[in-house]
Amino acid sequence: MDLGLNNRTVLVTGASGGMGREIATAFGAEGADVVIGYRSRPEDAAVTAELVEKSGGRALTAPYDLGDPATARALVDSALGWTGRIDVLVNNAFRPFGFRPPGDRFEEIGDDWQGKLRDNIEGAMELTRLAAPTMRRRGWGRIVHLSSSLVTEGVLETDGGRIGSEYYAAAKAALHGFSRSSAFSLGRDGDILSNVVIPGLTRTFRNEERMADSFGVAERYAGRAPLGRLLEAAEVARVVVFLASAANTAVTGQSVPVTAGA
Repeated sequence: MDLGLNNRTVLVTGASGGMGREIATAFGAEGADVVIGYRSRPEDAAVTAELVEKSGGRALTAPYDLGDPATARALVDSALGWTGRIDVLVNNAFRPFGFRPPGDRFEEIGDDWQGKLRDNIEGAMELTRLAAPTMRRRGWGRIVHLSSSLVTEGVLETDGGRIGSEYYAAAKAALHGFSRSSAFSLGRDGDILSNVVIPGLTRTFRNEERMADSFGVAERYAGRAPLGRLLEAAEVARVVVFLASAANTAVTGQSVPVTAGA
């Protein structure tokens, strides 16, 4: 299937590793020009760029920090200066909370929960605000926000989870409402679609070690899934690429779970 992404400009945040690296590489395989947003590891972003180019795309790396609106403007300007367009925005970057043992209480944690809450909501919204005008002018665009199955499932205290997962889930839930409502506004100006992808606990090269120390959360999650396993990041990336492609002509304003059925 031709996904119609050849020579389109795709901006992926949090793309220096993990899920973002797989997403960026998958777009490269479709011949896209991929802007790789990274926060603090330019060397890792360079590895992603190499993978994108080996897969058949072009790549540009640019710094981006969810908590710094000035970097959002600079990231958009970098993309426009490179190709003159932004066809696809993938809001993948997030500020994580650390793992916690079962029984910890959300109201007792410190861990900068207010700052992380703001960054996880406002960062994605700000970048979307900046990318939307160029999509409206061209009458075409795709926006995909990466969320979390915490929004729809929650985390039982007996399962353990991340410190502050309640606040993280609240931030991601806000993106669902934003994407749903903005889909109507954007759709009035052309073929511009906005969706949310909801990954479950997913294996990436960066989280293997953390999951091994996460109080058995990975094993319990996999045990609840009909597939009996965790998904790999590349499996989630394929769904993101389809939703962001020209082959998707009908799905907008939706939240799509990609959880192995868990």
